[in-house]
Amino acid sequence: MNKKAQVTIFIILAIIIVAAVAGFFIFRDKISVSNIPVSMQPIYNSFLSCLEEDTLVGANILMSQGGYIEMPEFEPGSAYMPFSSQLNFLGNPIPYWYYVSGNNIEKEQIPSKKNMEEELEGFIEQRISECSFDAYYDSGYVIYSEDPKASIEIQNSEIEINLKMDLTIEKGDEIALVNNHDVVVNSKLGKLYDSAIKVYDEEQSQLFLEEYSIDTLRLYAPVDGVELSCSPKVWNAEEVFDDLYEAIEINTMALKSKGEAKDYFVVDLPVNEDVRFLTSQNWPHNFEVNPSEGALMIANPVGNQAGLGVLGFCYVSYHYVYDIKYPVLVQVYDGEEIFQFPMAVIIKGNNPRESLEGEAVDYTDTEFCNYKNTLVEVNMYDSNLIPVQAEISYECFGNTCLIGETSSNGVLESEFPQCINGYIVAKADGFEETKYLYSVIESEGVYIEMDRIYERNVDLKLDWNSYNGEAIISFVSEDLTKTIVYPDTKTVELSEGDYDINVYIYQDSSLELEESTYEECIEMPKSGIGGIVGLTQEKCFEITLPSQIVSSALAGGGKEVYYITDYQLQNSNTIEINAESLLEPTSLDQLQENYMLFETKGLDIFFT
Repeated sequence: MNKKAQVTIFIILAIIIVAAVAGFFIFRDKISVSNIPVSMQPIYNSFLSCLEEDTLVGANILMSQGGYIEMPEFEPGSAYMPFSSQLNFLGNPIPYWYYVSGNNIEKEQIPSKKNMEEELEGFIEQRISECSFDAYYDSGYVIYSEDPKASIEIQNSEIEINLKMDLTIEKGDEIALVNNHDVVVNSKLGKLYDSAIKVYDEEQSQLFLEEYSIDTLRLYAPVDGVELSCSPKVWNAEEVFDDLYEAIEINTMALKSKGEAKDYFVVDLPVNEDVRFLTSQNWPHNFEVNPSEGALMIANPVGNQAGLGVLGFCYVSYHYVYDIKYPVLVQVYDGEEIFQFPMAVIIKGNNPRESLEGEAVDYTDTEFCNYKNTLVEVNMYDSNLIPVQAEISYECFGNTCLIGETSSNGVLESEFPQCINGYIVAKADGFEETKYLYSVIESEGVYIEMDRIYERNVDLKLDWNSYNGEAIISFVSEDLTKTIVYPDTKTVELSEGDYDINVYIYQDSSLELEESTYEECIEMPKSGIGGIVGLTQEKCFEITLPSQIVSSALAGGGKEVYYITDYQLQNSNTIEINAESLLEPTSLDQLQENYMLFETKGLDIFFT
């Protein structure tokens, strides 16, 4: 009987221990700061301060970099369009919200609030483990933590952070575990972002920056006019551009969002915060004017030709057409907090560019998105029929609804709002974003293939010999453009598709275009009675074109249209490109001939 009683006692103790352990794991989420011993409270407070600091640092990066922490893929500009996809502001890159790519495609890269929350979550998860507890380690504390998982909600004037992470603090017999950490940080990120979106939408619809630019153009540069003169009017285009951009810079910085309505520089914007506009002559820009002769703008007189002497006077009429492209940095600020983003200002033929249709897009619970009433099964896979986990959204007439994510088997079964000719949009790491035209009318299944992205080395050869000099290599397809500056960059990310591959090889040149002077003579009426009866005299003017040195000249390259298959990318490591050389130019004519020959040159392309 005694042995049975002892066994019973051990069984009861075992049950109690198991129940205690189970209870610990079941109710450990309930553990809070109040359960931490007083001696350990400073350690936990230090951890919360670290979490707040990381959040503020991340929020400041978002505000200073146009809503990004991780930069979108960089895209260089060109001689025609000077904008890259980022503006270098005091050494820091800021992604453009609107720009025109080097191959003349209008592009937007506006982050949604959801994107910002996700980037801030990743930033905190990466940095929180770096919190220093050195002072407490020296006092005998043992502190360790598990993998963090952050959840962020950006409000108007604050950021709410929920961090799930097992944080254990031990010293002697005392132990404390906290795995749910909630912090609210004062930040106007959400409020300033919302106002930045409103300023951006106002510019896209009204083009007020372009309108101010046209006013400045007509005040500070020759556009249209008539002057009494019998000699040509000559302007140096470079001097005109310098004076014009200086005026644009000053006038842009004079713009403001508050003040009296009659103030010319007050911009009527639907925001309460202060807004500042900046541009600089040191930022990439491009000015062009037609007609022009080299660096000169020449307007010839009318009235000194034969048969017109009876007029008794001469006049110069001119009409110049300008294309102007330059960046503006918009800063929306409240107190010391500033949210900034750049966008391109473009004048074409003395007129503003056309407005973009629609507004900045975000995942929103619009009225359209509230009526998800049609079940659709979306199946995502790659070219090898391997399932793809992707984020799925649906676009229809300016509305974008987040639907959900496919499972590990590449399938998402969810309700969609009904729409004719909408787009299913799929995004997945390692794949090109895919848009699939699809009308949601009745419940059915849809199968969508995504193109996988491969990063491959690029090996450039010139006349079949390894080349390590300067070159620009572009892969241009219908959906994307990838350009690398060789040899600084020797890798490129590509997916299956039809590409125009262009290689421009440049080498140092000492080609000097000498100063040239030519004489232009005109007939003008003689003074006095002779002029009345039509007698004329010749008057000549010397026009000088300044000298210049071409320091880098086209020395090789070519073009090739090539369809790159997924199989080639999947089964290779390197893209080998061979280009032909061109003669080293020793004159302007030869330099121009090289550019004409370039158009006829092909490329040899191999995947190894």
